[in-house]
This record gives sequence, structure tokens and C-alpha cells, in this order.
Amino acid sequence: MKVITKNVNLFYGDFQALKDINLEMEMNTVTALIGPSGCGKSTYLRLFNRMNDLIDNVKITGEVLIDGQNIYDKSTQVDELRKKIGMVFQKPNPFPKSIFENVAFGLRINGINDKIYIEETVKNSLIQAALWDEVKDKLKKSAFELSGGQQQRLCIARTLAIQPSIVLMDEPASALDPISTAKIEDLIYDLKKKYTIIIVTHNMQQAARISDKTAFFYMGELIEYDKTSKIFTKPEKEQTQNYVTGRFG
Repeated sequence: MKVITKNVNLFYGDFQALKDINLEMEMNTVTALIGPSGCGKSTYLRLFNRMNDLIDNVKITGEVLIDGQNIYDKSTQVDELRKKIGMVFQKPNPFPKSIFENVAFGLRINGINDKIYIEETVKNSLIQAALWDEVKDKLKKSAFELSGGQQQRLCIARTLAIQPSIVLMDEPASALDPISTAKIEDLIYDLKKKYTIIIVTHNMQQAARISDKTAFFYMGELIEYDKTSKIFTKPEKEQTQNYVTGRFG
């Protein structure tokens, strides 16, 4: 599933948060969005599941194409779109339910009642999220009994259960310890075989380790977008060089 943004501008009232963004992401890749706080990374990420629509006084121009369809076209059914696009947030946000019911939640609200299908999907999603072996004997226990890193992998399993094509991640490891972070990174690397992943991260080393391509944003503009290895070793722009080497931002 190819993801393209063409001449995208986004305004919060009079403030322009994104300025003429043109970007093309291939399917089954990990794209990292980097840049200092307030540069537009998370706003850009939220374009794809139309989360910015929920903010008052937002105006968006340009096109956001997923598989050739402009998702901002009036004919787009936003609920259907959001089924195709999973989102993992910065802090783990399990529901106050059992481990099993957290993963089954999306299936149930989409009207799926087939018990065997739900059980298989929950198991497969937990396997994909590298969590099954740790929780298979306590599926009825509260999700709140899990550690922070396990809760984040549970949220990833919950996202995968509805079989999205694209997974958005907004700093998914920033609240986690180094061991949990390494597990999430290994997981992201595995998941790109099946999904297109777009991740916002402040962690330069993380972007370098897990992404195929990196986009550097600054003050609402896309400064540079290229293969990750090039962005971190031989960027074209001085601004990018200064950011990735820690001279500013």
C-alpha cells in the first residue's frame, strides 16, 4: 500500500503547522519522521487516520493518497479508513479489561461474534506482537497487571487484530526502559514484512536502527527525505546534518 502526500498544507486557525509537504512512502517499509518538538511530525502522522479532523479550526489542503485514493475526498468513509490504519501512541493505553478482551475489542466493535475466529485472531495478534509466550497462561487477567513494555506490545497486538494495512506509531518506545525499547524495535523490524509503518521518534539511534527511510521536519517544512543510511551519514542539507549530529534541536 503506497502512501503519498502531495502539496499538503495544514493550518490550526491562522497558524500553519505543515507547509507544502510532498512525500512518497513505499509499502512494507518503515519510515521515520524526525525533527525537534513542534516541527509538525505528529501532525503529519495524524493526517493518515484523519485524527486532525477532531481538532477545531483545522484546514487542510493538498492530497493524501493511499493506494491512489485521496483519503480527504468527500466520498471517503472515515470509519472504514480508520479500520485500515492502526495507531500506537506514545504511552501504552490498555483498556480496563482482560488481556484477551483488549485484543478482541476491535473485532467486537466491528460486529465480529465468531468465537473461534476471535480466539485465533487474538492468539495470532499476540504472537505477531511477540507477547504470546509471556501472556498465554493469563489471558483472563487485567491488562494493567502487565509491565509498561508488555502493555505497549499489547496495544500493538490490539492494533494488528483488525488487520490494518498501515501502522502509525507516535514515539511508541519513549516511555519504556531500554530492554522493552529493544523488544519494540525488533518487533517493528519484523512487522514491516506485512505492514507499512510510519513512526515518529525523537531518538536518532532508534530511527537509524529501524527505518528504511527518514524524513526530517523543521518548523512545518520537510527539509530532507532519503534512505536512512544517507540521512545519517551524508545528508544533502546542512540543517539535517546539524540536527542528526546534535548541534541543534
